Amino acid sequence: MAEAHQAVGFRPSLTSDGAEVELSAPVLQEIYLSGLRSWKRHLSRFWNDFLTGVFPASPLSWLFLFSAIQLAWFLQLDPSLGLMEKIKELLPDWGGQHHGLRGVLAAALFASCLWGALIFTLHVALRLLLSYHGWLLEPHGAMSSPTKTWLALVRIFSGRHPMLFSYQRSLPRQPVPSVQDTVRKYLESVRPVLSDEDFDWTAVLAQEFLRLQASLLQWYLRLKSWWASNYVSDWWEEFVYLRSRNPLMVNSNYYMMAARAGNAVHALLLYRHRLNRQEIPPTLLMGMRPLCSAQYEKIFNTTRIPGVQKDYIRHLHDSQHVAVFHRGRFFRVGTHSRNSLLSPRALEQQFQRILDDPSPACPHEEHLAALTAAPRGTWAQVRTSLKTQAAEALEAVEGAAFFVSLDAEPAGLTREDPAASLDAYAHALLAGRGHDRWFDKSFTLIVFSNGKLGLSVEHSWADCPISGHMWEFTLATECFQLGYSTDGHCKGHPDPTLPQPQRLQWDLPDQIHSSISLALRGAKILSENVDCHVFPFSLFGKSFIRRCHLSSDSFIQIALQLAHFRDPQCLALFRVAVDKHQALLKAAMSGQGVDRHLFALYIVSRFLHLQSPFLTQVHSEQWQLSTSQIPVQQMHLFDVHHYPDYVSSGGGFGPADDHGYGVSYIFMGDDMVTFHISSKKSSTKTDSHRLGQHIEDALLDVASLFQAGQHFKRRFRGSGKENSRHRCGFLSRQTGASKASMTSTDF
Repeated sequence: MAEAHQAVGFRPSLTSDGAEVELSAPVLQEIYLSGLRSWKRHLSRFWNDFLTGVFPASPLSWLFLFSAIQLAWFLQLDPSLGLMEKIKELLPDWGGQHHGLRGVLAAALFASCLWGALIFTLHVALRLLLSYHGWLLEPHGAMSSPTKTWLALVRIFSGRHPMLFSYQRSLPRQPVPSVQDTVRKYLESVRPVLSDEDFDWTAVLAQEFLRLQASLLQWYLRLKSWWASNYVSDWWEEFVYLRSRNPLMVNSNYYMMAARAGNAVHALLLYRHRLNRQEIPPTLLMGMRPLCSAQYEKIFNTTRIPGVQKDYIRHLHDSQHVAVFHRGRFFRVGTHSRNSLLSPRALEQQFQRILDDPSPACPHEEHLAALTAAPRGTWAQVRTSLKTQAAEALEAVEGAAFFVSLDAEPAGLTREDPAASLDAYAHALLAGRGHDRWFDKSFTLIVFSNGKLGLSVEHSWADCPISGHMWEFTLATECFQLGYSTDGHCKGHPDPTLPQPQRLQWDLPDQIHSSISLALRGAKILSENVDCHVFPFSLFGKSFIRRCHLSSDSFIQIALQLAHFRDPQCLALFRVAVDKHQALLKAAMSGQGVDRHLFALYIVSRFLHLQSPFLTQVHSEQWQLSTSQIPVQQMHLFDVHHYPDYVSSGGGFGPADDHGYGVSYIFMGDDMVTFHISSKKSSTKTDSHRLGQHIEDALLDVASLFQAGQHFKRRFRGSGKENSRHRCGFLSRQTGASKASMTSTDF
């Protein structure tokens, strides 16, 4: 729930007595609009499904059904029980000379209606099947008879070779948990971190909330859940992200690192092509249960537009250029020629032209992008003037497929100081220099002067697994499909007929010069206040945790708690904590989590001007440790044992609290975990490097609880070295970098 603390822009006035509240027009209007947006998405997907094949059926199945009906009719059988005769009577007579044609049309119409009814039945059956969550609650490695039956039925009704959005109309609605269960789970979760006095007071507030306000707020959420497909997602997007007036830099963006670069732009555009054609398979839990794919729609051609009160997301159907920033100058680079994608060599040629361009930046152009790192209200007001004075240049940036920053400085892992270089690399991706990223874009591809690269991603349009999936595809495609020639260039030949990249001209009015300076000053302060730390832990990884018969994610999460509080745990308590984390995780996966439900109840209370001390206290709590795992979703694309240089080392995000930490981690194969830690330098309570050492100690302490892991700690201490990352194997992995294709050499 840490991200919900950003929802500070939503502050309607409160009534002193909120217990007796009538039906509120504003909240009903919001529920109506939520449903309208949801149904519009459903209709657009229905048309897309109709064009590309109605899953799990296909146009071929309609042809088979029509042929069967025609054959039965030829054999003087009527499978329609007289319906086709009635259809024939409704068709025009055409003078009686096209009687056979009328029969064919009647059969086609009947086949279409029957086919549609069968597809609708399949969708309803699949939706009912996917509503079953019993498989989540079963012990690891065990499967009950009902779950086996469920798996078999899902396999039957799911069809074969699904496309990205094939399951969207069959996914069940997000259930609204019981408010009593949510409050109980919340009190359970805060009990260990509150004093007896504070917990008793919180429990009193919770009981008062259940007695006075809970039923009314829950009624509105249930109404919304029946009208819209998800009772929380659009409000989460709006009030957590779009209504937040905080700068996007550090607060809303996160970064991702890579092992290679070069053909990255071409590979990203290939991914977009596959996305448009729905050739990306949907994510399936256990290889069977589909997850929602809606967030994939806004990866490309998307910009978060600032507003005075709230932002909005602008998504274009297509864009055939990227916006490029280099040494304070902006360029528009076309990505297509005669409706076909430019080759990697042609794109390299365009980037090289920008690198070779000696023209200087215009006054204030160099720092213009710092406005996207300013408070959102300030940027919205300045953007109004900018849109009037430099509409064409602004549209070229905001209408681009994505933003590319060609940094003039090197970054990435170095042999001389691996720890410090990784920390600087992470900081450069998360914040940069405050004026060399267009933070409003869905993502920025950052290419450093030595060929290293990474992503800076704006958070509101999607969560990390979506951009992570795209990045995995990009790395694998660049490495194993596109490749490089022997002289270090992208394969292929330059295209001398291509026009030069278009230099964008900004006619900046005098009144915004001071705004740019203020924005740059604020961005530098925010950037300098972020303490980033990245370290790979290579003593053990997933394979050891599996031998302990534990969930790898729960293992790391509990170790992070140990690192944060340094409370020694015994093995029995550790197993209890892991089991509890697994139970909470499974509850969240089945729609029974605490934070989103409490957040939605809080939003409804605000719409109703209903004062709830309990919800206000929940919303105002400070979460000092915000954690996230970056999943590796496409293991088939990489061989981490033979090609470790090509595996992404994950990414990170800023802390959710001024006195807290942001920690992300990624399992790199079976024997390494890489951690990304961030905190605020202005805090006297946090230190990213100190927490990194505590995480390392905690992992070794936890491993030593298991007989199979006791040798790790002995080996670590026996080495006489204070920090194991100075002897990690990745330091010896080096690959050549090209001079023109900007190839990276990380990990």
